[in-house]
Amino acid sequence: MKFFIDTADIDAIRELAKSGLVDGVTTNPSLVAKAGRPFIDLIKEICDVVDGPVSAEVAATDYETMVAEGRKLAAIADNVVVKLPLTPDGLKACRTFTDEGVKTNVTLCFSVGQAILAAKAGATYVSPFVGRLDDISSDGMQLIADIVEVYNNYPNWETEVLVASARGPQHVVDSARLGADVVTIPPQVLGQLFKHPLTDKGLEAFLADWEKTGQSIL
Repeated sequence: MKFFIDTADIDAIRELAKSGLVDGVTTNPSLVAKAGRPFIDLIKEICDVVDGPVSAEVAATDYETMVAEGRKLAAIADNVVVKLPLTPDGLKACRTFTDEGVKTNVTLCFSVGQAILAAKAGATYVSPFVGRLDDISSDGMQLIADIVEVYNNYPNWETEVLVASARGPQHVVDSARLGADVVTIPPQVLGQLFKHPLTDKGLEAFLADWEKTGQSIL
């Protein structure tokens, strides 16, 4: 399973990229607004730091403007993925980009039916939002299970399931268990995956015992 980092914070992306754990980056208008940087410049800088896919979202809602915006975004770098809303015009634009060889990420998916439409439109990725479903007392991970099951019935569909709106380590673990292709997570969630009290306790004990030896490796 691939890890995409869900942020537009270039400093955080640059630091995490050093770990080798980052396979790509996803952004959205809210994250870009939080970064407070010119959008085009920011996407270009992220693409320079990360070799993998970088999702950049269109702001338009009509087909013609989405295509115009998407083409401009795709021209920034070879690893830009044009992010489109799961609407009739968004899927129409998705098909246009797919036919042109441009990768796409169809976002704001909340049902299996929508995921089927995204696959039929040729999306590179579909992004079901598990956290937002959990917020309304629905089961976000069940949606992932259902989409993976349906997609597995049709090997000719190439759309990858990209789990979005992951709120914590358990969403990441469950995504892996269910066979999702990608999970996109904020930097702080990636950091939480490292943590376990027994790891901290064990390391503390090892260091204490090493200090007692009075030795130094260097």
